[in-house]
Amino acid sequence: MRILLWHVHGSWTDAFVRGSHEYLFPVLPGGGPWGLGRAGRDWPDSVREVALAHLDADAIDAVVLQRPEEIGEVAERLGRRPGGDLPAVFVEHNTPKVNFPFSRHPLADQDSIPVVHVTHFNKLAWDTGRAPSLVVEHGIPDPGHLYTGELPELGVVVNEPVRRGRVTGTDLLPAFAAVAPVHVFGMKTEGLAAAAGFETSRLRLRGDLKPRELHRELARCRVYVHPMRWTSLGLSLLEAMHLGMPVLALATTEAPRAVPAEAGTVSADVGELLHTARRLLANPEEARRRGTAAREAALARYSLGRFLADWDAVLAELRPRRLASRSPGDGEPASERQEEQILVPARERKSP
Repeated sequence: MRILLWHVHGSWTDAFVRGSHEYLFPVLPGGGPWGLGRAGRDWPDSVREVALAHLDADAIDAVVLQRPEEIGEVAERLGRRPGGDLPAVFVEHNTPKVNFPFSRHPLADQDSIPVVHVTHFNKLAWDTGRAPSLVVEHGIPDPGHLYTGELPELGVVVNEPVRRGRVTGTDLLPAFAAVAPVHVFGMKTEGLAAAAGFETSRLRLRGDLKPRELHRELARCRVYVHPMRWTSLGLSLLEAMHLGMPVLALATTEAPRAVPAEAGTVSADVGELLHTARRLLANPEEARRRGTAAREAALARYSLGRFLADWDAVLAELRPRRLASRSPGDGEPASERQEEQILVPARERKSP
């Protein structure tokens, strides 16, 4: 299939584009949220940058939506309506931001575009009304068992911790820094010491590293800390588990499902997390053993192969609604004509 989508969540997309399809990413001269294209990512050759204004609308088999505004953008630019004559799914990456637990999803009042949640907690948290709703859990490319734990220090990966504050548990980091220095990886970490009240000597700002360098450097830290209060399930947590790191996580959103007891500690009691941090920092062999358990759990539930297979199943179910309403022609059952529309890429279809 030829699938149109925007570059919105890079880490999720890293996994999604490793499937067997062709992936089309709009690109604009200035980039920005509507035209990032590949953005320099090391993605397969099946990922292509396209100028939406010059794209043949009939060359698209499906669109994967990630922002409500994309529905109107596709309809205006391509003249095909997502969920109507263009098969579409909407990927919900986020937890509700307001009015939880009564948060109504933007697509709740329609039934032609399925809402695919990335975690079971998200599906539980959102009121999706009459929209079809399902879960495809995360899967990530395995970075390898890189853990050394040579530094008796703590690692955290978080983007924009100053702006996001309590959402990402930024206010909790100084308590962990009192136990051991904290390495903070991610985008826009400048000003973190002042914003969170860190002692400068206990904070290591590592910046936004390329994935391979990030994995190598993070794996040198003895313990991974996941202080997120209200995010779906940070892919950095799954990456740390794949690396073979023991993990400490707040017992919020999807973390209790993702992290088994033998992999570290998951608790809403920050004091309990700090206690475990001290123990693992002082006992590298226990840290290594728990990290191995974390890796085994991540490979079992969040493998790339399972993720891509689940998405293939979702995409195979999509049907353009305009075909469903047509009467059979030339003795050909409508159901068979729908099946042809699903399985045959648009560029290979014969014109009527």
